[in-house]
Amino acid sequence: MISDVLSNTIRRLFDNCLQFAQQDCVLCGAGSGKELVCAACRPELPRSPVPACPICAAPVATAGHACGACLKQPPAYDRAIAALSYSFPADGLIQALKYRSQLPLSRLFADLLCEAVSAAPRPDVLIALPLHPERARERGFNQATEIAKQVARTLDIPLDTGSLARTRNTASQAALPWEKRHKNVKGAFACADGVAGKHVALLDDVMTSGATLNEAAQTLKLAGAAEVSLWVVARAVPHH
Repeated sequence: MISDVLSNTIRRLFDNCLQFAQQDCVLCGAGSGKELVCAACRPELPRSPVPACPICAAPVATAGHACGACLKQPPAYDRAIAALSYSFPADGLIQALKYRSQLPLSRLFADLLCEAVSAAPRPDVLIALPLHPERARERGFNQATEIAKQVARTLDIPLDTGSLARTRNTASQAALPWEKRHKNVKGAFACADGVAGKHVALLDDVMTSGATLNEAAQTLKLAGAAEVSLWVVARAVPHH
């Protein structure tokens, strides 16, 4: 417990220092002032496709129309919003946060996500997609939580860190064929009663097949959540 408190304190101090430090762009190396990405590179980040399915955020031909997959089998969540497309160089930046502990990148992703959801219905509570405790211990942090803390603070939305839990340490979704991902995460989450009647925004770094987020959303709905919105940093092009 003491080590966790110390670790969080160090992270906060480091983040505070970054707000005043002059630094180089993480993409091109040019001076970027207080920002992680310079003014020239920021517009080059791969934004989420437009038009997109209003339910799952996958690219569609006609604005406002749901994609065929969502019409055929509606997901448990009500809507999804993505800030970026999961392609170069966003994919490398997300992997740097997730697998190389480049925690300052969480601030960049939080800023981009706040921009993306600025016109979206405001949720009652924000929940980061949880890791299983074993996975969290291995990694040392949950990248979704790091992003969610800053989004919650910026948008003044309560961050719920206790209602949703991951109860099964499932195999990595990235290592599985798309058709096996739904079965892999079946029953992987449990939810307390704190979400009943609420609009929940469920936050994660990447949405690929959407199987994990859909299972979590279904768990929230079964616990009484009135609405579930997905807020993701990046959306991969789905393979339907």
